[in-house]
Amino acid sequence: MSNRNHYYLSIDDIGHAHGADPALAWQGSSPDDLAATLQEALRGTALFERWRAMQPDPDAVDAGLAATDPQAQASARLADLRVDVDLVTDLPMHVVRSRLNWLIGPSWKLRDMRAA
Repeated sequence: MSNRNHYYLSIDDIGHAHGADPALAWQGSSPDDLAATLQEALRGTALFERWRAMQPDPDAVDAGLAATDPQAQASARLADLRVDVDLVTDLPMHVVRSRLNWLIGPSWKLRDMRAA
């Protein structure tokens, strides 16, 4: 049985979709660039390790936030005046939420989630 989920996200204003900390924030401008950056953030630990190193006690950070999914897939496209992001991963929502917030702050909305 697969634990993979398909997350349907939207971003109303991609031009302002940047996390609060420039050391972690996505710096791109296109939907394709965002999808590639998000996919990389879920497949590897680089973004997590940068965030962890910034914490007052890096060794006390919840190890569960370091989880990765080498098979994560992300795509994004313009839809009307927003960007729709399709994400397929077996990572739990709390990990996905953390990575999204580090990259693009509160600019995203979860529209739906289904088993993949």
